[in-house]
Amino acid sequence: MIVAAGATIEAARHALRDAFRAANIDAPNLDARVLIGHVLGLDHAALTARANDLISAKDAAIIETLATRRLAREPIARITGQKEFWSLPLRVTADTLVPRPETETVVEAALEAIGAQGLRTDKLRVLDIGVGSGALLLALLSELPKASGTGIDISEAALNVARDNAEALGLAARCEFLVRDIALMQEGPFDLVVSNPPYVASGHIASLAREVRDYDPRLALDGGSDGLACYRVIAAKTPALLAPGGRLIVELGAGQEKAVAALFTQAGLLVPAPARKDIAGIPRALSVNFAP
Repeated sequence: MIVAAGATIEAARHALRDAFRAANIDAPNLDARVLIGHVLGLDHAALTARANDLISAKDAAIIETLATRRLAREPIARITGQKEFWSLPLRVTADTLVPRPETETVVEAALEAIGAQGLRTDKLRVLDIGVGSGALLLALLSELPKASGTGIDISEAALNVARDNAEALGLAARCEFLVRDIALMQEGPFDLVVSNPPYVASGHIASLAREVRDYDPRLALDGGSDGLACYRVIAAKTPALLAPGGRLIVELGAGQEKAVAALFTQAGLLVPAPARKDIAGIPRALSVNFAP
């Protein structure tokens, strides 16, 4: 048993940290803190303030169960059911990707482009292709006070999560969520289109980290034989989706910038600059302009 009944909160956190570290889990201290805080209903400050409080047998048993799940490489966000993205708390389920820090690069690129055009307070129309939990769309709406948004996905279950997140964040009045295949999309035009499409080559999925391979929905990962299938569809559809002068920003997988840029160029779209790099220095957010 990792955490014994009657242990202090501090001792329990240290025991959990050590177990995670021994299992080579990334960020063992953070995961231990988040998991114990989740079970006890305490934030970081409260955990510190109540470090000497004793843990009940009931809570110790729950912590043990959840720790076992983490040791099996289930992501901590899936265990707690929540992940922060762009400082927004988002509910996540087995039907959605867990939003990742590198995806915030798409939000950064979009806001930079909109700011450069002086459009931050305009009534922009935003589309998120493959909206999942709503991370990209809701982050943008939180920064663009007069914008409205549409999130599309082929998964109704994922859309229900996005709707719940929009409601919880007070953004539901400015967005809608639709079951749509992008190839059959009729709505538009939009001033800004964003997407984090599936971009892992089918044959590479088995080699992904267990946290991703075993727990993220395959639909949100599988980009076809070369990882570019969804980009081809988006490239073909973009001229019908974007208003003149509009912009598309897509997330890229590592090493995909050249191939994806070529797809958009072949579709008659303008790729104005190298992709914006994420915190690891990987080209991550590719911007595309539509200037008919």
